[in-house]
Amino acid sequence: MQRNLQSSLSNNYLYLLMASRKPHRFKTISEFHKSRGLPPPEHPLISVIDYALVKHSDKNNSINWMLDFYAISLKKSSHIKFRYGHQQCDFNEGSLFFMSPNQVFSVEIDENHTPVNSGYLLLIHPDFIWDTTLAKTIKQYDFFDYAIHEALFLSPKEESTINTIIHNIQQEYQINIDKFSKQIISTHIENLLSYSERFYNRQFITREKANHQILERLEKLLTDYFNSNDLIFKGLPSVQYVSEELNVSQSYLGSLLRVLTGQNTQQHIHEKLIEKAKEKLVTTNKTISEIAYELGFEYSQSFSKLFKLKTNQSPTEFRTNFN
Repeated sequence: MQRNLQSSLSNNYLYLLMASRKPHRFKTISEFHKSRGLPPPEHPLISVIDYALVKHSDKNNSINWMLDFYAISLKKSSHIKFRYGHQQCDFNEGSLFFMSPNQVFSVEIDENHTPVNSGYLLLIHPDFIWDTTLAKTIKQYDFFDYAIHEALFLSPKEESTINTIIHNIQQEYQINIDKFSKQIISTHIENLLSYSERFYNRQFITREKANHQILERLEKLLTDYFNSNDLIFKGLPSVQYVSEELNVSQSYLGSLLRVLTGQNTQQHIHEKLIEKAKEKLVTTNKTISEIAYELGFEYSQSFSKLFKLKTNQSPTEFRTNFN
């Protein structure tokens, strides 16, 4: 309880600290270019920025930013820290991360060192894709909601693949724009997102130790919760509660579990609930209503409905068949 309280206070402090620094909002890609000491973009609604050309200024250090457009960053940096939400990460290795409009992040530059950057930043204004299939599909990619510390770390071969696509996008908008340009660029972006999804799935599998530790922590978290009185007083743990306790984003945890187990977070919670319900049905003589109450249900009918959905049997049928 004390640890959770300390964690909550720490997170609240970080949130208040971030909130106290009102973010600077970039409504246009042109405005962003200007702030980084870059020439105007060649296209007002889409731009590829070479990080090696970005100029850093003291006035841009340690400030919060908010973009009105999508950003996909392939970056290698030294002496720069990014903060996204409540999380902070050093980017000394090549990594890919994604930001949706209206997300807040900040940049902190080590004043004692000159930043060394490489990689590319792809900026996409929603107006560019509004009448394409990408406008709908881009919102289906969970990794736009991942925190920075859950970034995609690329192998050299994967990085080469992403670089090629980014160069193709840049080359397309640098030539004479015609009626085919938007669809061609949108297709390149869709390919980039599809490859990113593939690489994320690879990362879930290859980072086996770290991912298994998350599964182990999830199992312990749910076991402790279900063995306490929290169910009676708090009800079922929410996906938000579980992800915060594990210190990962909801979307990241859901994606990880789907890849490794075939189930999302909510399904894991329900599976644990059904295990506990079966235990109570078999080892006690308590009524269905009493068991439902102990499992955090206000109405026994809701418990019975969920139990039957998950087991194809009612609680009474399960108890009878087991005995």
